[in-house]
Amino acid sequence: MFNLHGQIALVTGGSQGIGRATALTLAEAGADVAVMARSLDKCEAVAEEIRSLGRRALAVPGDLGSDADIKAAVAKVGAELGAISILVNNAAITRDGLMLRMKREDWEAVINTNLTGVFLLTQQVLPMMTKARKGRIINLTSVVAQSGNPGQVNYISAKAGVIGFTKAVAREYASRNITVNAIAPGYIETPMTAVLPEAAKDALLSQIPLKRPGTDRDVAAAVAFLASDEAGYITGQVLNVNGGMYM
Repeated sequence: MFNLHGQIALVTGGSQGIGRATALTLAEAGADVAVMARSLDKCEAVAEEIRSLGRRALAVPGDLGSDADIKAAVAKVGAELGAISILVNNAAITRDGLMLRMKREDWEAVINTNLTGVFLLTQQVLPMMTKARKGRIINLTSVVAQSGNPGQVNYISAKAGVIGFTKAVAREYASRNITVNAIAPGYIETPMTAVLPEAAKDALLSQIPLKRPGTDRDVAAAVAFLASDEAGYITGQVLNVNGGMYM
């Protein structure tokens, strides 16, 4: 297990799925973790799980579509846990629809949360990392940002933007010893994918050389690696966790 003792992590979308698994995995590696999501009750439940591991935890309610929520969340974490040294931009929403039928509000909602929210939160956290001259920023993108998928032009545009954002910020802050990387999960068993029809799940599995869906812990392990000292010479990269679905 990677050693993250002394680190303060903020995980967005941490109340369930990949975010919850990531928060717990970082805590198991020794980090204190703030969990941010729109539901305070769900965040607090995950925070309690983290505390049971002997680590400090903080539940932070907030919507990534709100500038005020983002500023308040970062200030709260800084005041109660300390300066954030690991930021995991995981939270995302979907509002799928075919291109010609997609409403502008569905386009804007997804872009605002999945891309603009990543920009605003990272912007708030970077001064802490710059002052410490060390930090790890890990952004969750998606396999479909690289392969494309019908009916998700808003989601894919945002997630492809996250890849470009990752590379740009990595170049800007490498001199401050801050690494910025992305993880692109494939078909992962989460509450978001659980609602897919069985035919859709079978179609996805047929594209995966390892012949199984991934788990939230598969992704969380990749996050823990990129957050560790062992990944200190890796920046501006996209780590594909997809069972070979996209190569």
